[in-house]
Amino acid sequence: MLSALGLFTVLLGAALPLIDFFIVNVALPTIDRDLNAGPALLELVVAGYGLAYAVLLVLGGRLGDMVGRRKLFLIGMAAFGITSLACGLAPDAWTLVGARVAQGAAAALMLPQVLATIQAATAGPRRARAMSLYGATAGLSMVAGQILGGVLVAAAPMSSVFGGSAGWRSVFLVNVPVAVVGLILAARAVPETRSDRPAPVDVPGTLLLALSLVTLLAPLTEGRAAGWPLWTWVSLGLFPFSSYAFYRVERRADRLGRVPLVPPSLLRLDSLRRGLALVVPFSIGFGGFMFVIAVALQQGLRMGPAAAGLSLAPMALAFFAASLAGPRLIRRHGTRVVTAGGLIQTVGVVVLVLTVHFAWQGLGLWGLLPGVAIAGLGQGLQLPVLFRIVLSDVPPEKAGVGGGVMTTTQQAALALGVATLGTLFLALVPGLGMRDALVVTLLVQLAAVALTVGLSLRLPRTVA
Repeated sequence: MLSALGLFTVLLGAALPLIDFFIVNVALPTIDRDLNAGPALLELVVAGYGLAYAVLLVLGGRLGDMVGRRKLFLIGMAAFGITSLACGLAPDAWTLVGARVAQGAAAALMLPQVLATIQAATAGPRRARAMSLYGATAGLSMVAGQILGGVLVAAAPMSSVFGGSAGWRSVFLVNVPVAVVGLILAARAVPETRSDRPAPVDVPGTLLLALSLVTLLAPLTEGRAAGWPLWTWVSLGLFPFSSYAFYRVERRADRLGRVPLVPPSLLRLDSLRRGLALVVPFSIGFGGFMFVIAVALQQGLRMGPAAAGLSLAPMALAFFAASLAGPRLIRRHGTRVVTAGGLIQTVGVVVLVLTVHFAWQGLGLWGLLPGVAIAGLGQGLQLPVLFRIVLSDVPPEKAGVGGGVMTTTQQAALALGVATLGTLFLALVPGLGMRDALVVTLLVQLAAVALTVGLSLRLPRTVA
């Protein structure tokens, strides 16, 4: 069984990768200044991590099922600490990009073991509480990453050793002592679990999944900064073919009695399929918003990194409060909590749109507070419940694969949100100005929220 200390330890492992996806958003201007990176390399700092992370998550879940989830968690945590150190000490932009790719790969080894361990080492009400805490940790980490990044960038002094501001380096170096603590706690408190019938690695499926994600996310992320060269259009053209090839290979492996990387039988689970259908638009909107708001506040309103980060603190607090109330609300109202959360988030985004449109000049923390707090409250009622729904019917022997599929979907959607909404926002700024570009982008996010509300009506009424 998973003890309270063990649960805390694996949740710490869940928080680190998500924090690091968002922590660099407010540090990008400083990185650009110190390393003379330029727009294309800056986007690679974000995209390189996200791509490696998304591509390898399902494989990380499969490896944990095979060799032991605790062992893979320890390896991933150690690698995450080492690659974070490499990011913090990077002497130039290309070295930072390479270290970020390696950091994303380390995160992909660590994160799937969290959900798989919870699924395998808890049951009944303990599992329900653990899954709610996982959802709360995931959502809070995504907001807290941006807040922490802003505070660290602003607080770190100038460093002659690095030849510039140590602030952006601290957003990576802070992971090192946390990873050391995580390793010590995991060695003592996390039980070893593995699948009773581990399957070998599905090499063709792994390569085709990687190709599918790369051909979609790489051009969408890098295309605008690179001027949409020929390779971006070729890559996007290859995406539907690589995706179809992945589906056919996985289906054939399943029919022949092998165990594919993403078993089609898993996708036939109604709870998993319908839950993932909501995770995608939710994460696209969330990832895009976090990137766009960081740019708008720093470049449009000239806020410092600390002020830009702290402007989202009400969202984090409201999200956490809603996550804690979630399990009790679910027992009384079932999955209609997700619908209510989507409607509340809609109100929050509308308030933000009106605030930005009518009070842009001089907009600060207090002006943003109502909109971001209401949106955070709605998000906190959705994400933890969706995680529970997605994994509620996954059998324990496929816990690693199920967790990998869910986290891959979430991570790919977050990266897709940054690529699509971020590209839209930056493309609109020259013609419309920062304020109106932000308003249009928020309205597009509002459409994604409306989609989640509509899809939530198709969820099963109760959660296992």
